[in-house]
Amino acid sequence: MKQAVMLSILVWCGAPALAQQADSYAKAHYTKQEVYIPMRDGTKLFTAIYTPKDASKQHKYPMMMQRTCYSIAPYGEGKYPARLGPSETMMKEGYIFVYQDVRGRYKSEGTWTNMTPVIDNKKGKKDVDEGSDTYDTIEWLTKKAANNNGRVGQWGISYPGFYTAAGILSDHPALKASSPQAPVSDFFFDDFHHNGAFLESYIFTFPVFGVQKQDTTSRAWYGAQTIKPNTKDGYQFLLDLGPLKNADQYYANNFFWQETINHPNYDEFWKKRGLLEHYKSGIKPAVMTVGGWFDAEDLRGPLTIYKTIEKKNPNAYNTIVMGPFGHGRWSRETGHTMHSNVYFGDSIATFYQKNIEAKFFRHFLKEDGSKNSGLPEAYMFDTGKKQWETFAKWPAANATHQKLYLAADGKISQQPAATPGTTTFLSDPLKPVPYTEDLTTTMGFTPHNYMSEDQRFAGRRPDVVVFQTDVLTEDVTLGGEIMAKLQVATTSTDADWVVKLIDVYPADEANNDYMPNKNIMLSNYWQMVRSEVMPARFRNSFEKPEPMVANQKTEVDFRLQDVLHTFKKGHRIMVQVQSTWFPFIARNPQKFVANPYKADASDYVKATHTVYGDSFLDVEVLPTGKEKM
Repeated sequence: MKQAVMLSILVWCGAPALAQQADSYAKAHYTKQEVYIPMRDGTKLFTAIYTPKDASKQHKYPMMMQRTCYSIAPYGEGKYPARLGPSETMMKEGYIFVYQDVRGRYKSEGTWTNMTPVIDNKKGKKDVDEGSDTYDTIEWLTKKAANNNGRVGQWGISYPGFYTAAGILSDHPALKASSPQAPVSDFFFDDFHHNGAFLESYIFTFPVFGVQKQDTTSRAWYGAQTIKPNTKDGYQFLLDLGPLKNADQYYANNFFWQETINHPNYDEFWKKRGLLEHYKSGIKPAVMTVGGWFDAEDLRGPLTIYKTIEKKNPNAYNTIVMGPFGHGRWSRETGHTMHSNVYFGDSIATFYQKNIEAKFFRHFLKEDGSKNSGLPEAYMFDTGKKQWETFAKWPAANATHQKLYLAADGKISQQPAATPGTTTFLSDPLKPVPYTEDLTTTMGFTPHNYMSEDQRFAGRRPDVVVFQTDVLTEDVTLGGEIMAKLQVATTSTDADWVVKLIDVYPADEANNDYMPNKNIMLSNYWQMVRSEVMPARFRNSFEKPEPMVANQKTEVDFRLQDVLHTFKKGHRIMVQVQSTWFPFIARNPQKFVANPYKADASDYVKATHTVYGDSFLDVEVLPTGKEKM
C-alpha cells in the first residue's frame, strides 16, 4: 500500500522522478545547486536550482519553478532526475528549473499546513502564506540565481497545482506565467470531498497529509501510520471497517483526520482554505489552467479557478486546457492515449506538451509576452469525437440550454410528462453500490479509471435507476455546464444522490486494439461521461445541514462538472441515479445525524427513495459541427 501511494504521488503530482540516470540529459546539460532560501519570518525553504551549463551574462535564461509537498528528490548536488521541468521539450529548450520543498515538508523548515489559508492583508513578517513564500522565493532567485533573465514561470500538478494557483496571488512582478495543473481549489469540493460528501477512497492517504515531521529529512516520515489491510479488496475492507468513526483506531494521532472528522460542514476551517474568493481584480501573470476530463481527484479545481479569474479579472490573460486525461496524465506520454477501456488517439500528451504548454511558457518567458500568444482562450478535447476543439470563451457563447427530463417510464425526454410519475428503489447502506467493478483500484491513492468505466455492472442493480433516450438519429454535443435538478423523496431523513451521465454505445461497436481489460467489450458499452454526488443534508446550505422530511417531495440541485462530449448518431444518452457509491464515497447513514463521521452502526438504515418524473438535467448543447469559434 505504501509503495502504491508513493508511486501515484511521484508520477502524477509533479515531483521530479526519483530514478537517476548517470548519462541523463539533465546531468549532461545542467548544473545543480542546493540552497536554503529564507522567508520573511525567518523560516528557510530547501530549494534545488538546475541551470543550463551554457548560461552566461550574454545568454540568460528564464526560470521555471515548482513548489511541492511531495519531495524534490533526488537530494544531493551530484544527483539528477531523469527529466527536468514539465516536459522533455522544455528541458531541451532550456530554462533554469527551480524545485522547492514547501514549509514543513522534507528538507524545508517550518510547520506543515494543508491548503495554507490565504492572508489577503498581511500586517507583518509573521503573516505568511503560500503567496508570500512564492514572493520571497522569487525575490531571492531573481537577485541571486546566476544568469536569469528576470522572468519566472510557475507550474505544478495536483497539490503543486494548488501552490501554483496560490502563487498567482504573490503579486511578484517577475512572475510572468503561471500554469496551475489539476489544482485543488477547495478541499470541501475536490479531493477529500465532493459537495461535502467524504471520499472514503482517500482514507489510505491520510498519513501523507496528517503527520508532522520532527526535523528536516530527505525520506518519508509518516509510514508508521500506514494502514496494513489483510486483503487487496478495498470494498470489503472498508465495508468491514464499519462506520467512519472506526477509522480512529488508525488515525487517532493524525491531525488532518481529526480536523476532517471534527469539521463535517463547510465552516470557517474549510472556507479559509479555499482559493476562489481571493482572485480579486488585478491578476498580473498570464494564467493557463490545465485539467483532465477524467481527473478523479481535481476536476472541479481547474474549471472553477479559470471561471473565477475570468469573471473577476476580465482583462487578464486567462486560458484553460482540458484534455482526455486522468489526474496529471498529460505530463507523461503513454503512446496510445487510454482512459479505462476508451482509446482517444496517439501521443496526445506530446501534442499538449509541444504545441500548448511549451508554447505558452516560451511566449511569456522568452518572447515578447504580449496577450497575442497564438493560443486560444480554451483548448478543449471533445471526448466523444476524440479531437481537440478551440473556443473564444468557455462555456461557449453559442451553447444553448436544454432540459433532459427523467421520466417514470425510464425515458429521457425534452419535455416533462403531463402527469409526472415516480421511480422508486430501496437503498441499503450495508449493501452499497460499488463505484467500480475493478477491485484492483480500490486501495490506491486515487480511483483513476472509474470516470470513464463501463456502468453496466451498476445499472443492472435494483438500487440504481436508469433513464435513456431512444437511439440518436444525429450527433448531439454537450459542451459546457450541467446542473442536476432533482425532485426526490425518502422514507428516512437523509440520503446521498448520485447522478451519472453515460454514453451508451451501439451493439456493433468494435473493441479498440489497446483495451486493458479483455473481459470487457465495447458492444453496448455504457461509458461514464460525467458524475457527481450531493448529500441531501446540504441541499440548502453547506454550512447548516438539514434533515429531509420523510416521504416529502424535496428539491435537490447540484452541479455536475463541465463536459465536452459528442454523443454520436447511433448512440444513446443515459442517466443513472443511485444513492450509494462505495467505497469512492462514504456511506450516508440515511438517518440524519449531526456529524456523519461519528455516526453509530445503528444509524445506518435502509430507506426507499423516490425520483419524481419532473426531475431533469439542465445541459448546454453546442450546434453539431460548429464547435469551433
